[in-house]
Amino acid sequence: MSEPCTCGTAPKLIFSCCGSADVGEIADLAARKLHKEGAGKMYCLTGVGAGLSGFIESTKAAAKVLVIDGCPTDCAKKCLEKYGIADFAWIRVTDMGMEKGKSPIDDKRIDIITSKGRELLK
Repeated sequence: MSEPCTCGTAPKLIFSCCGSADVGEIADLAARKLHKEGAGKMYCLTGVGAGLSGFIESTKAAAKVLVIDGCPTDCAKKCLEKYGIADFAWIRVTDMGMEKGKSPIDDKRIDIITSKGRELLK
């Protein structure tokens, strides 16, 4: 008896700001933690931002998409919206009680974002 096909199972994708500010690093580390935990698959924001059709189509076909931005510039969110991707959950680190340039990178802050991400990916 053969194994059932799982090729139709769309992944949950996670995109993150990787900006140079502390809140960008917190966003990135939270996304990586969610990926390692299996909550979703971290995916290449640069591929979408570059307009590469494979990345855009894979994102549009995802079961769920989570975007984590560091600050109000919202680079990650804008990359997806530029290519008509609007159906996603979204976190902005600075909306979660952290301030750009004044938020040391530590497990407590990363866990705040990771916890919210887990909730949004369910």
